[in-house]
Amino acid sequence: MDLLIAIIIVSTALPRQFSTQPANAMTQHRFDQAIALIDAANREDPSREICEGKEWSKELLYAHRMSQMLERFAPDADDAMQLAVRAQHIQRWKSPRSDYPMDRKGYHQWRAALKQFHASTVADLLTKAGYDDAFITRVAQTVGKKSLKTNPDTQLLEDIAGLVFLEHYLLDFANKHSEYDEQKWIDIIDKIQKKMSAQARRFVLDGHIALPDSMVELIWKVIVE
Repeated sequence: MDLLIAIIIVSTALPRQFSTQPANAMTQHRFDQAIALIDAANREDPSREICEGKEWSKELLYAHRMSQMLERFAPDADDAMQLAVRAQHIQRWKSPRSDYPMDRKGYHQWRAALKQFHASTVADLLTKAGYDDAFITRVAQTVGKKSLKTNPDTQLLEDIAGLVFLEHYLLDFANKHSEYDEQKWIDIIDKIQKKMSAQARRFVLDGHIALPDSMVELIWKVIVE
């Protein structure tokens, strides 16, 4: 009798044991498919940039820089955060600033619409990849910048965006606005650092990102723990 019970226990346990690997494989396949869909969408960007001798679609390059920074800053981030970071600027060129009045009110209208556009776009792609509603909602809310300072996902996304801007885009922005005086730059950098967590600011202060030489002194002056 004891031998029969043992055989029954082992035979009923085996399917659960062997189902683990296929489930992991399916999860990885779904993630890889979502990344491919996001990259394909951003590859359609008509704007081009050259990075290390290679031509990139502008938003595809930005997306890869976001993913690389996440790996450096939060290497244990889960799939939802990795996808949210990758989709931060998903097809941004399709919602241009010029579609809205060129004043402060128009700017805020554009930003609000942009967040909604990014959130709905990534939600559609994740649906195609086969994710469930709860997962899609989490990623869409993060990309839509819901509840900054109270939602840790949104805060992490904002941290990565700020770090990427400082390392890759601040210098180019500065070159386009030579008319800005020191106080204007202090205000701009201060707005960025106020959106970042203490951990992200410490990441900058500890020298973990490459800062433009011409802006280092100003950045040190503004960024605090």
